[in-house]
Amino acid sequence: MEMIANYHTHTTRCGHASGTEMEYAEAAVRAGMKLLGFSDHTPQIFPGDYYSNMRMRPEMLEDYVQSVLAVREAHKGKLEVPLGVEAEFYPALFSDLLALLRDHGIEYMILGQHYLDNEMGSSYAGKATEDPEVLERYCDQSIEAMHTGLFSYFAHPDLIRFEGEDTIYRRHMRRLCRSAKECGVPLEINLLGVRDERHYPRETFWEVAAEEGCTAILGVDAHSPETLLNTAAMRRGEELADRLGLRRVDFLELKKL
Repeated sequence: MEMIANYHTHTTRCGHASGTEMEYAEAAVRAGMKLLGFSDHTPQIFPGDYYSNMRMRPEMLEDYVQSVLAVREAHKGKLEVPLGVEAEFYPALFSDLLALLRDHGIEYMILGQHYLDNEMGSSYAGKATEDPEVLERYCDQSIEAMHTGLFSYFAHPDLIRFEGEDTIYRRHMRRLCRSAKECGVPLEINLLGVRDERHYPRETFWEVAAEEGCTAILGVDAHSPETLLNTAAMRRGEELADRLGLRRVDFLELKKL
């Protein structure tokens, strides 16, 4: 099946992507897509002098918005271009983040939980661990995020790299998957993980998601325009969903901020 929509697209502002917004849109049109959502790593205002180097700076947000809106105008009638961000759920900082995003007209958020707590002093969630407490906290924080009703989908929900007992992993991920279904939050089969052969997508996670009746969506997690044309990764994502009997959607009903 042809992938006709992608809501997970980055820009150079995050510091680890390449290509212009127009180049991404042109690649999406060539790929036969009907929708290309931009969701670069959201700016985040931290207290003190802490700075996260994997996201755009707050002063870049207005240029990001205007660039995406220019792409939307240039491709009117050919490509739908929603304006979003990939955001963390940091409880102590979330209200201020929402105010910033709403002020700039951001239309949707996808949840990308890369760190626990409020990031400062926390290690990357994709770092290997056998500590059940880390897994439990990741699931607790992600569940709280989904229950806000503000995230349109959950990007790479299997990012957490727990290498302890399988029964412990399944128990906590079952809690997460049940909450995703309850909250109506699709779970992303992340194609960056497929392309780079990362530890995700993790088949054990997707077995649990299928058992719980969760909805899956493919996300290119595009960091360069050519990744929107990588049909081999798309096929592998589709094959995973089909093999496990996951219900898959192409288009989202975006949750307003």
